[in-house]
Parts: sequence; structure tokens; C-alpha cells
Amino acid sequence: MKTYLVTGAAGFIGANFLKYILKLHTDIKVIVLDCLTYAGNLGTIKEDINDSRVIFIKGDIKDNDLVKKIFDDYHIDYVVNFAAESHVDRSIENPQLFLETNILGTQNILENAKKSWMNGQDKNGYPLYREGVKFLQISTDEVYGSLSKDYNEAIDLKLENEDLKNIAKDRKLQTYGETFFTEKTSLDPRSPYSSSKAGSDFVILAYAETYKLPVNITRCSNNYGPYHFPEKLIPLMIKNVLEGKTLPVYGDGKNVRDWLYVEDHCKAIDIVLRNGALGEVYNVGGFNEEQNIEIVKLVIDTIKKLVEENAEYRKVLKTEIENINYDLISYVQDRLGHDRRYAIDPTKIATELGWFPETNFENGIKKTIVWYLENQEWCNEVASGDYQKYYDKMYGENI
Repeated sequence: MKTYLVTGAAGFIGANFLKYILKLHTDIKVIVLDCLTYAGNLGTIKEDINDSRVIFIKGDIKDNDLVKKIFDDYHIDYVVNFAAESHVDRSIENPQLFLETNILGTQNILENAKKSWMNGQDKNGYPLYREGVKFLQISTDEVYGSLSKDYNEAIDLKLENEDLKNIAKDRKLQTYGETFFTEKTSLDPRSPYSSSKAGSDFVILAYAETYKLPVNITRCSNNYGPYHFPEKLIPLMIKNVLEGKTLPVYGDGKNVRDWLYVEDHCKAIDIVLRNGALGEVYNVGGFNEEQNIEIVKLVIDTIKKLVEENAEYRKVLKTEIENINYDLISYVQDRLGHDRRYAIDPTKIATELGWFPETNFENGIKKTIVWYLENQEWCNEVASGDYQKYYDKMYGENI
């Protein structure tokens, strides 16, 4: 039986990963460590932490005594580190918090893992570790910086690699540029958030090189799906459309992001954790580029169609159906240092580990919107208090 330490499991991707592994593996134990900041909602995992295989601990990854105690009390085999401050706008407001959590917090877990797992030294003085342990860092494609947007309109993307053709089996692929992020792309972060994540990646790789700690890093494109906190683009647009509120879109709306359904990401994390070559970085993406403004329009169109076809969904609306249209869109002042384009090349994880995304974007967006329509209690719980104050601060004067 493997024992996981999953940090940040009350957040969006962490919560989905917890649900995924509990469903996939019966012979596991999971220690959840989460300090339940604004984006960490215990209600998201309330059923999961009642599972006999799960132990929940409220605490901070920067707390050395607490992290040490967890390693002392439990036979941790895998660390999956989701815990991070993760919103770019918030990092612009308070960069120090991001550096403290994302770099120093990560280093604290690394150091405690090293001490707990070490069981000797080789003839050269390098640490030796017990079999079957690994530290997996969940990073982001934003550490690579920004790619050029070479085409105003998307062009067809043709894949020559046979291992990648699974990605294209049920969808049309397109791109806005000639280049993609690979694992060999130099890190070039542009925001306090991405800089803090790049810093933590460097620390992890330093532990792998200096102490031979068994690690992997995954760098994923933008995720979407259930349990996403409504400060991010897709859940914010869903919430505002349902309430008949203005949809704030940064700049000209033509920034390009590469989108991945969160369960496909969870599948990749599990595969890398169990089969990834030690010390390696794996990019996780689905060749699913789209401009932000087109995402917003797709959300509007999908919600309108769903509420027109389903009377139960209409009960969720706080506006009239005829108000669900593109007039809700309002262009606001662009984010400082807003990266123009992200696009992941997942060739390495596809060819070496056999991973590919299973959810095409249109189906994923529909599944996501249906989930929000059917889980309004969760939505109302997270979209109150501190979130509402933050929303008013960020967008109130611009829309």
C-alpha cells in the first residue's frame, strides 16, 4: 500500500486529484495537508475526508514542525505538492506571499522528505533513499514565459508523430503560433506568480542534483472543470452569465491559452507519479489553443443552449434568457505583464508514458457548465465573503 502526502488538496486541481486517486486505487492511504486559504474549500472534499483511507490535517507547508511530524507519524511514499498561491492578479498585489509559500514552503517539504526517506549514503557521500518514494511538484506552463502569436486567426495543426494522433482522434486541432513550450524551453517567467513557481522548480531540481532526491515536475496548461474557484476565467464567466452580470475581459481578449480538462490532468499526474523517470520534467497539454474572447463566447452560447433546453437549469438563472448574449462582454484594462500566448507540446509524456487527453474542449466545457448548474450550493458557498471583496476590488471600477 502506498501512502500519499497531498498538499493543497482542498484547492481546484488538488481536490480533483484526490477524488481521482480514491476512485482509481483501493490500496492507498492519503494524508491531506491544506491551510484552507480563500481558494481552499473544505466543502469541496468533505465526502473524501470522511473516507477511511484519508486523514485531513489543517496546516501550512511552511510550518517545519508540522511537516516533520507528518513524516514522522506516517510512512509517506509519495508527496504530491499542489499547495501554492496561484493567481497572477493576486501575485501582483502581494508578491511576497507567493515567494514565501511557493518557494520556501516547497523547500520545507523537500527537506523533510529528504531526511525522512534517507537510509544511508553511497561511496561518494550522496544520500540513499528507501525504495518507491517520490516527490512530485505540480508546476505550470507559465514558468516558460510567453510565446509569440504568429497568426491573428487560428490555422490547422497537423501532427506527424503517431503517438500524438490519439490527441486528435475526436477533435480538430488548431494553433495561433509556430512554436510550443517543450521541456527544453528556457524558463522565462513574467509575473511574481510564475517567478515563484519557477523558483520552486529550480529548488526541486537542485535537490535532485545535489541530494539525488527522487523527484518529478509536471508543467501543465490551463485547467478547467468542476470545483474551480470563480476568480479564474471560465468559472467567473459561468457565474456572471448566470447572474446577468458583466463579463470582464482583459485587453483585446485575444490572448491565447492552451486548455485541458482537469480530470485529464489528474490522469497525467498519476501516470508520472508511478511511471515517470526520476529527475524528469513532463509537460502536460492537449494542443487546445483558443483566444480568451472565444472562450467567453463559447461559455455564453453553451449556457444559453442548456437553459433553453432544460427547465430545471432555468431555475438557476438570476436573469432573463434573452440577457444571455455577447452584450455582457466588457473589455477592461489589461493585466500588467499579460503573457500573449501559451501552448504546450506534450510529445514527451505521450511517447514515453502513453498519456493523452480524453476530453475534447466543447464536451469539457459543457460538462463543466452542467456541473456548476447542478452544484449551486457549492458555488454560493465559495463566492461569498473574501471572494466578493476581492472581485469588487479587481473589477468594480472597470466595468
